[in-house]
Amino acid sequence: MENNIEESNQIQIELSEEVAQGIYSNLAIISHSSSEFVVDFIRVVPGVPKAKVKSRIILTPEHAKRLLFALNLKSASKKLKEVVGVDFILFLHFSIQSNINTLAFE
Repeated sequence: MENNIEESNQIQIELSEEVAQGIYSNLAIISHSSSEFVVDFIRVVPGVPKAKVKSRIILTPEHAKRLLFALNLKSASKKLKEVVGVDFILFLHFSIQSNINTLAFE
């Protein structure tokens, strides 16, 4: 019965071919309010005075905090791999409860 509960909590994630190609960005601009974080990914071409936003991600403060934590874990994991020689895979799942202290947003 416990296995059935675990199986029902799994999500099948689909990745279209278009999204799988990804979008190149060499600049990210982050803005926020008390209710959301907006991350704009931009491609700047040298010698061209204008650049377009290629992708925009909007996150709640809680999800932005989890993303920050995950990125920090990835950095720590890389350092640990150099020392121990073991690679760690990080899967960021926003719906999992977190013990991270609440960040203060100004």
